[in-house]
Amino acid sequence: MDLDPELAALRPLGGFFVLRTTAATTATGPATATGAGAARTGLATLAEAYGPPRPDVPRGALTSRVELVADRLRVAEPRVSASIAHQALAARLWSAALACAAVYGSVPDLDPRLLRWDAPAAAPDDLWLTEVRPLPADTATLVDTVLHGHLQPLGEALRSRYGVAAGLLWGNAGSALAGAARELDRWARANGRTDVADRARALTAGLFAHPLLSATGTRSGTAFRRRSCCLYYRVPGGGVCGDCCFTRPPDSSPRAVSG
Repeated sequence: MDLDPELAALRPLGGFFVLRTTAATTATGPATATGAGAARTGLATLAEAYGPPRPDVPRGALTSRVELVADRLRVAEPRVSASIAHQALAARLWSAALACAAVYGSVPDLDPRLLRWDAPAAAPDDLWLTEVRPLPADTATLVDTVLHGHLQPLGEALRSRYGVAAGLLWGNAGSALAGAARELDRWARANGRTDVADRARALTAGLFAHPLLSATGTRSGTAFRRRSCCLYYRVPGGGVCGDCCFTRPPDSSPRAVSG
């Protein structure tokens, strides 16, 4: 199935998998975005969000998202809100990319310069793709578009700005991938799309064989147990996640923070 300009085949999977588009690709090239899509073209791109803070822009999109998470969850430690913001964005990127690969058999080019980010918005209105350019649906493409194109620069930005440990961030990336794969497999089986389930399973296995993800946790089928902690237990009223390395919240003093 060819990628359609609105990536409409993702809609039945649920909002977290949906990737909005701001322009329709026609036979003669990109059409002009209209309506809500046109309004989103003024948003920062993810390339800008990952870049160094600019003196003329006091609060960039990444800072805004981290501060929003801190405010909503009443988190006092910046690296905790940074970790949670990171995992949410990683999950969105993995979900959209893996779903396109499994459903369409093709992946849209997710170059950070093509993805605009509405940092205060929730899925699926947070990410807007400005142009749909089809790429092969293979592991190498997903590595290039998501791991190298997004998660590496995003992780570098969060480490430099908030001091989040690299192992924790890659654990977030592994957890986000496993969660996306699990939900996609559940949808595919419930809807009789064994072809989608098979493609998603093969791609996920290939991704977890990559050196940046292979040490992030252990897998059994669609289950995943990570080797690090995202720090959610340090959120007021929070606990440990289902795939956490801890079975119960550890000591919440600063010296006990796990990376």
